[in-house]
Amino acid sequence: MQKPDSSYLMEQLIHNRLSVDELNQLLAGLHHPDDLQAYSDVLETFFKTLIEQQGPPPAPTQTTG
Repeated sequence: MQKPDSSYLMEQLIHNRLSVDELNQLLAGLHHPDDLQAYSDVLETFFKTLIEQQGPPPAPTQTTG
C-alpha cells in the first residue's frame, strides 16, 4: 500500500474523513520535518480560507464614559 501524501492526510483530518490507518500515518509524520511543513501549509491555507469567508471584521463601536 502506498503512503498517502501529507497534504492529503491533513485534508482528510480537516474534513473528518480520516481512517484509522491514515490517522496513524499522520501521527507518524509528526516526527518528520518534511511532513510537518506540509501539515503546516495545509492548515495555514485552511485557516486563511476560513478568515476570508468571514469577511471584514465589524467596525468597533464607540462608547461614552
